[in-house]
Amino acid sequence: MSKSPILERAQRFLMVIRHCQVLGVSIHSADEKGLTLRLPYSESIIGNPETGVIHGGAITTLMDTACGISTVCVLPEFEVCPTLDLRVDYMRPAEPGKDVYGFAECYRVTREVIFTRGFAFQDDPQKPIAHVVGTFMRLGKNATRPPKAAGGAQ
Repeated sequence: MSKSPILERAQRFLMVIRHCQVLGVSIHSADEKGLTLRLPYSESIIGNPETGVIHGGAITTLMDTACGISTVCVLPEFEVCPTLDLRVDYMRPAEPGKDVYGFAECYRVTREVIFTRGFAFQDDPQKPIAHVVGTFMRLGKNATRPPKAAGGAQ
């Protein structure tokens, strides 16, 4: 049985994000309803060595990535959609020694902007670590990087 096209696009998207590779982020699930990523617990993401609690920046990275990749769940083809705005409301610290999951969904798609929301959790999605809302600009499926300026400056 082959993977779904949404899951395949989400995995390709995640594979090119270097900091997610370093963090070990992986796709837990992806379909037309949304996307869930997994951030494995490791010593490299501990924010407080005395308690072992994960640094908030790792949670923010997880949720920005989940929201960004969730765009492939609703768009018919891959498009470049950079983050315009991201708000993360932390509800409580993550428990040390446990992986963190980040769910995100797109709840409104316009010609220019995609609106997302989601939450981070560990064992129980009903007990979130954080809530997130984000907006992403649609640049279109044919968008490319701008050419480098003379002398290598960008």
